[in-house]
Amino acid sequence: MKRIILVRHGESEYNAYKRIQGHLDTDLTPEGVVQARLLGEYLQRFNIQKIITSDLRRAYRTAQIVGDVLGLDIQITPLLREMAFGQWEGKTYEEIFKNNYQDFQNWLINPVKYPLPEQESIADFTERLSTVWQEVLNYPEDSILIVAHGGSIQGLICLACGFGMENLWAFKHTNTGVSLIQTDGKTSQLIFLNQTPHLNSFLKKENPIM
Repeated sequence: MKRIILVRHGESEYNAYKRIQGHLDTDLTPEGVVQARLLGEYLQRFNIQKIITSDLRRAYRTAQIVGDVLGLDIQITPLLREMAFGQWEGKTYEEIFKNNYQDFQNWLINPVKYPLPEQESIADFTERLSTVWQEVLNYPEDSILIVAHGGSIQGLICLACGFGMENLWAFKHTNTGVSLIQTDGKTSQLIFLNQTPHLNSFLKKENPIM
């Protein structure tokens, strides 16, 4: 049985400004660095053998900090990038709520039926996540950490557990939220979702889903 630990990156600059990121490449804030360090200390109990991360800075810097704590190198792949959100990248949530509120609500309810203007297609998003998931299943290690983004983590959960991509935003991951999938390669079970015990004593802000 493999254990796949899924983690969202620490707070990024655009998280702090409440802007949608997607493929825009922003760095961690000082708060995000602290979150990542606390995450690394928490993850020591999982006996992690391998770390894979998105190539976007907010994710791979989180992975580097965790890797330093765990004494592990990181493997970087663009396949774990966040979904590309098209015309909405760089916009604030305030702008979107003001000008596109209903479109945003429809997209959250069913991103397959109501895609954003010029976003990465669900088919392409699904294909790259399916590729990286199969790679993970083929690794010899039994305890693997994936550091990525709200959308890509939740997409992996939908794929692995058969929930369907229309439920992509039914889940939520806060910054450095931890989820665990247990799998035998054929069937997968979500053991827990978005756990943040490492942040209990740390004053943190809730950030948007992306």
